[in-house]
Amino acid sequence: MTKFEIKNPAVAGTLESSDLQIMIDSNEGKGIEIDLQSSVEFQFGKQIRKVVLETLANMGVTDAKVSIVDKGALDCTIKARTIAVVHRAAGQVESINWEEIETWNV
Repeated sequence: MTKFEIKNPAVAGTLESSDLQIMIDSNEGKGIEIDLQSSVEFQFGKQIRKVVLETLANMGVTDAKVSIVDKGALDCTIKARTIAVVHRAAGQVESINWEEIETWNV
């Protein structure tokens, strides 16, 4: 598994309906902190956090501040946006290992 280090703040996604915007920054030695804003947080907040945390774990990210503005995104969109923002923050946008990502889909 590739371990990604959050080096710079980054953003992925939009504020359009059925999408989410996710921002990430380093959080050295303090674990994962998630700030979620969603009109459906009561119904789906736990699932949104679960998908983000699982994706970060799969990418070896252990310390990050994550801010999410959800506009009704599906799990696959949440995962895709999380993957994109981590690659951007780690400065590794040219080296996406699609085969490794596919192994997460069990």
